[in-house]
Amino acid sequence: MFHDQPIWVCLAVALGLTHITIASVTIFLHRHQAHRSLELHPISSHFFRFWLWLTTGIVTREWVAIHRKHHAKVESVEDPHSPLQYGIAKVLLEGSELYRVEAANSETLQQYGHETPDDWLERNLYARFSYAGIFLMLLINAFLLGPLGITVWAVQMMWIPLFAAGIINGAGHWWGYRNFEPADASTNILPIGAIIGGEELHNNHHAFASSARFSSKWYEIDLGWAYICALQVFGLARVKKVAPRPVIDYQKQGIDVDTLKAVVTNRLHVMSHYASDVIRKVYKEERARADMAGLKILRHGRKLLVRHHVLLDEKSRQRLETLLAQNHALKVVYEFNQRLQTIWQHKTATQENLIQALQDWCHHAEQTGIEALQEFAKTLRAYRLQEA
Repeated sequence: MFHDQPIWVCLAVALGLTHITIASVTIFLHRHQAHRSLELHPISSHFFRFWLWLTTGIVTREWVAIHRKHHAKVESVEDPHSPLQYGIAKVLLEGSELYRVEAANSETLQQYGHETPDDWLERNLYARFSYAGIFLMLLINAFLLGPLGITVWAVQMMWIPLFAAGIINGAGHWWGYRNFEPADASTNILPIGAIIGGEELHNNHHAFASSARFSSKWYEIDLGWAYICALQVFGLARVKKVAPRPVIDYQKQGIDVDTLKAVVTNRLHVMSHYASDVIRKVYKEERARADMAGLKILRHGRKLLVRHHVLLDEKSRQRLETLLAQNHALKVVYEFNQRLQTIWQHKTATQENLIQALQDWCHHAEQTGIEALQEFAKTLRAYRLQEA
């Protein structure tokens, strides 16, 4: 029908179609189905289902189950696609194959695939004939664009395997920057989440998996979140949960129940602030006064001081032990880091005991004589919950 269109038009069509697919994955499959962070109107929900059937052949229950298992078993031998287990090359190049292997695991589907679509269309079309849609897409492209339509179709077919199964599952646990330090290797690949609809902000997502918004810093852009906000305007979506944002009120006096709840609720933010406001500052001070031997010990040490202990291999553990043995100030701030985390890890402690533990932590921190730690203790006392 449009066979005489120039190549750049076909390229624009291909990019537009693949971007709709990316939006469908991040909004429908990921944020709505897998994590229930938002609700979708039946109109938008079914559009996304139909589009994914037409352009990817993804079965909702399979994708959701695999992704939920990834979060539940992250970086372990049971993680369906961890580069720490399989190697970065395999996940990048064979991510789709890892997906297919796990999709054939009936136990995974039964345990993690609950509350996914199970209506007549799902049973008799989308799941039963999952590959029919992509062949229909091929016919549509060929009819509209001629031979170039086949190229457009090929680009559509490789987009999700390359970017979702490969780059997000691979590079998103291997390379990039981290705002938070959860017990996994997740990273933010780029602060501008446009190419993959915000999925680039993978570390933020792992830190707050049930949040409909993936951006955390002011300079981070989550295009998927922008689309969700647009859908909300037209009544086609409703956000259920977003990541908490810390509120610090320096007029607040003393540590009370509100302080405790705010610190526990924002614990990943608290530890992120600790890493930047305490560990980073003390580390820079120690580097400034270190001799050549000390600089060698300090090299790359800051990451070891903030990284979750389950992610450290034996060599890293030994380097950390050497660093702490040779530097008293860093040993102190590291130990206070560990002590702070134990406060919200006490599942059976009473509220009064936790408040007392937080008060003791701040009191002892202020007595260390380490300025960065003293200032952080003052800030910690000022945490309060967001007003409803």
